[in-house]
Amino acid sequence: MRVTTAGRRAAPAPAPSVLTMNFIYLAALATLLGVPAGLAMTGGDADTVMTVSLAVTMAGLVFAARRWPRTTLVMSVSIVGAWHTAHLIESGWVWPATAALVVVALTGHLRTAVITSVILLAFGVAWDGAVEQHTSAWVFSRLGGEGLWLIAALAAAVAYRNTGRWRDELAQRVSQESLHRHVEERVEIARDLHDVVSHTLGVVGVHLNVALDAFDDDPAEARASLRLAQEVRGRAMTDLKTLVGVLRSGALPGLDSLEGLVAQIRASGLAVSLNEFGDPVEVPAPVAAAVYRVVQESLTNTVRHAGATRATVTIRYAPDRVLVDVQDDGPGSAAPIVDGHGISGMRERVAALGGALTAGPGDRGFAVRASLPLRG
Repeated sequence: MRVTTAGRRAAPAPAPSVLTMNFIYLAALATLLGVPAGLAMTGGDADTVMTVSLAVTMAGLVFAARRWPRTTLVMSVSIVGAWHTAHLIESGWVWPATAALVVVALTGHLRTAVITSVILLAFGVAWDGAVEQHTSAWVFSRLGGEGLWLIAALAAAVAYRNTGRWRDELAQRVSQESLHRHVEERVEIARDLHDVVSHTLGVVGVHLNVALDAFDDDPAEARASLRLAQEVRGRAMTDLKTLVGVLRSGALPGLDSLEGLVAQIRASGLAVSLNEFGDPVEVPAPVAAAVYRVVQESLTNTVRHAGATRATVTIRYAPDRVLVDVQDDGPGSAAPIVDGHGISGMRERVAALGGALTAGPGDRGFAVRASLPLRG
């Protein structure tokens, strides 16, 4: 069992995702080949054996830089400075440690990389000018080139790191949005299950009441009502079995299902007329599903509560929205329906799409009206 004490130094933080092993291998290879090539091009190859040794050492330190970036940077610049002051190499105060500087910048310690570079370049200016007694033009041409190289390398490292962070943040945002959609889908499933079960129980309850009232006086009517209740129950079972699969495929109940819904309500004994005006082609699937559920819940409430004999469903497809109007001729009180869970669920569904729903007394009985925009 590992024990952590207050005085023990914390383990180093893991390297960012941008520091993959492929990047480390590439940086080590670039150092192994770039240090000898750079010293040869700048005339700093005082001793080939030492130049190769420096390249191998710097390349090896790159692998440690992923875990201990700042420690590795100090070791790298110290080795380069020592090689230079000992005249084992004749150029390159900082750039042989470019890989270590880049790794430090990628791990989020850009200030450390910049300060280290400035200090070593300043030391190089003092050494080459005061000890080696080179001219000012020579010193600043050599070290000015190193400075430009380091600026370009660190700028590229910062850009690469920011790109990696942006990708990570984008992936996290996409994951959060996916989770949010998943939660919304579960709420949508719960609403659909409520609608199906509530509608079925309402219609079956009406038929069972008719059968119960006619059981002694009119057995034929009672049997007919029981058969209708059985048919409604069977259709509801089919709907429940297919609901999850339909929702997964994204094909929610839509406008083409309205005729079947109205026919099912008519079978309960309520006279329903369906009137549609306009072109429903441009209606998005979520809006179409909401229209269907508003009509279904409204008619179910009419069957269960209103005591109505007739209901009228009117749907108007405008260029920018869909208008739904469901009215019945029942004398029932509006308050229980307005405060019921069904109306609240319809309001939430419509509001989620940017629309509005009202429910209350209509021209003859009770009316539910909804306005849903075609585009959010």
